[in-house]
Amino acid sequence: MTGRGSPGAPVEARRSRPAHAVADLALAPSGAARIEWADAQMPVLRQIRDRFDRVRPLDGFRIAACLHVTAETANLVRALQAGGAEVALCSANPLSTQDDVAAALVIDHGIEVRAVRGEGLDQFAEHVAALLAGTPQLTIDDGADLLVTAHAAGGEALARLIGGTEETTTGLVRLRRLQHAGELACPVLAVNEARTERALNDRHGTGQSALDGIVRASNVLLAGHTLVVIGYGWAGQGVAERARGAGAAVIVCEIDPLRALEARMAGYEVMPALVAAERGDIFVTVTGSRRVLRGEHFEKMKDGALLANAGHFDVEIDLDELRAHATGPGREVRPLVEQYDVSGRRLNLLAHGRVVNLAAAEGHPAAVMDVSFALQALCVEELVRRHGELGPGIHPVPAAIDEEVGRLKLAALGVRIDEPTPEQADYRESWL
Repeated sequence: MTGRGSPGAPVEARRSRPAHAVADLALAPSGAARIEWADAQMPVLRQIRDRFDRVRPLDGFRIAACLHVTAETANLVRALQAGGAEVALCSANPLSTQDDVAAALVIDHGIEVRAVRGEGLDQFAEHVAALLAGTPQLTIDDGADLLVTAHAAGGEALARLIGGTEETTTGLVRLRRLQHAGELACPVLAVNEARTERALNDRHGTGQSALDGIVRASNVLLAGHTLVVIGYGWAGQGVAERARGAGAAVIVCEIDPLRALEARMAGYEVMPALVAAERGDIFVTVTGSRRVLRGEHFEKMKDGALLANAGHFDVEIDLDELRAHATGPGREVRPLVEQYDVSGRRLNLLAHGRVVNLAAAEGHPAAVMDVSFALQALCVEELVRRHGELGPGIHPVPAAIDEEVGRLKLAALGVRIDEPTPEQADYRESWL
């Protein structure tokens, strides 16, 4: 028999079979092994899960989560469940679902999971609607699909919500549109903008995993090639750093003058995307915007260019224009590599233009998601604790949560830091 806080499955979960839509429940043993492997690399989340198991801060709450269904996400779900919550999970991306993990969550942990790798848009919409039909009080989003859908539907699904969290820049863009229109009906904690999230998830997580996905899909040698990073936010900085470290020449394209200046001062070439289109061998979009690579760029690219997207939605590379400029349909030359003939040049689209680090690889390492999901768990607890205090709108993650996660991660790494002396603390707070 195992307890809620251990890698094994609770006995009560094994006795029940929740509502689910997964590929194959027989895959559960493989998924359980994945979950346990990730758990060993997520010590911060494990400490939070152990505390949740003792104090049960989420008792009686139902949480809907639209996230990438991976082993790391499974450990977040286990932490929320240990805190007393009833959790339902669907996938934020059709190519990020690990089917064996989805099966293990159903079989071993009694979690309602609706996620199948490769699911279509209609099936995805059904899964989101099914989670909202359970009238959750809290949402955890990676792209804002749950909250945007709840606001579009209105009714009980929206009325029951007391708050949500958002993991991505793209999701916050969507929610800020709702807020600016005066229509955002609940508080949302912007997990994506927490200091620890920016530093670890965006920079180190995306930096490593995006290149991992590109290399897995294409088997390209980065050294000696020119890699164009479109977007120099935190994630773009990580991609540029890792690419340079692997021996690639890096070009950065930006629309923000300060980010462009940062890139130039970091030693990268900076130029418009239309100019970079003629020079790049590998293109990585990391903007959170639409059509940043489109027909005019495709017409200038070299034969053999690789096109990869590391943004959340598959809108950064204009797929309609790529197909319109191509002679005939694309052909699969490798798994997850579609090749298009554009004016006699072969352009290679990776992972159907979807987020390459998850569609072609396994996403961020567990050690990175340890921080992201620790933030998520503590932010859900914060929304419950402060129910009625936070008004509708997008709120920053409290500094105390950010700092707690940072301290826990440092401790897990065996790192100690200085504390300010009383004199230094007084100096920082005094105007004299």
